[in-house]
Amino acid sequence: MNASFQSGAVLESLAVVIREPERIELSRLELLPPSEDDVIVDVEWSGISTGTERLLWSGRMPPFPGLAYPLVPGYESVGRISRAGTTSGRREGERVFVPGARCYVDVRGLFGGASSRVVIPGAKATPFDAALGENAVLLALAATAEHALAAGAAPDLIIGHGVLGRLLARLAIVRGAPAPTVWERNADRRGGAVGYDVVDPDADPRRDYRSIYDVSGDSEIIDQLVARLAPGGEIVLAGFYPGRLAFTFPAAFMKEAKLRIAAEWRPADLVAVLAHAESGRLSLDGLITHREEATCAPAAYRTAFGDPACLKMILDWRNCA
Repeated sequence: MNASFQSGAVLESLAVVIREPERIELSRLELLPPSEDDVIVDVEWSGISTGTERLLWSGRMPPFPGLAYPLVPGYESVGRISRAGTTSGRREGERVFVPGARCYVDVRGLFGGASSRVVIPGAKATPFDAALGENAVLLALAATAEHALAAGAAPDLIIGHGVLGRLLARLAIVRGAPAPTVWERNADRRGGAVGYDVVDPDADPRRDYRSIYDVSGDSEIIDQLVARLAPGGEIVLAGFYPGRLAFTFPAAFMKEAKLRIAAEWRPADLVAVLAHAESGRLSLDGLITHREEATCAPAAYRTAFGDPACLKMILDWRNCA
């Protein structure tokens, strides 16, 4: 048996901890001892989510299973397996995607990936082609987009040109659908389109969209989308919404509008987007705009949440012992 898996071996990690709303720090944490089904992953990069993690940081996250402070956020991590249990199904040296971890003794892991080292079941560690490098942190968002697309018609309108909106548009084209239109009010975010058009909604006269995917996170947007919907069309809520959703019924009634909520991704979605990315059909380039050493995590989170030019911030853990 590997020494790191013997009883009594103590593992530690340097991790991002949200102690309470609007208080982020780096802390050294003790990890739960691994079983033979587990692997130890030395994290190289982790992404900062401007959706769920902003809500955790601000204290605006709606009631959520396991939600309590202090907590370690993060569900977009990649790294190398330094130790693999005999029944983990993985091997040392593999580079893997980590969708989060619950491996901390005194702190909750929600979602637990923003850490220099994690212990997770081998079944949750997904190997990927090392050529993807840091771009592999985007696999969770790509899988989220895939999950939304797999359940219905492809979008002809996407609301929001952040990372998730861009991945939705790219994946729709990969899946053979016509190029969608994307709405974006922030002029600085209208660049970077690959094979589709990005417009200010005020400059778009169309009112016959059959399938509208919203990733804006705006809890008050439904009425605006119903007005642009074709009769019998569908609105897909593919973002995460902190507030109560409401809409005016008569307009939706007259349109016979459909409303669909896309939940979190499933393992099959990750398999699908990984195949697209490794084959080159899906490009993940141009989506990571900011990088910081993990030791600068508090400042990195402020940038990720406060700088409109920041599409995706990643933390580099490679120099953290």
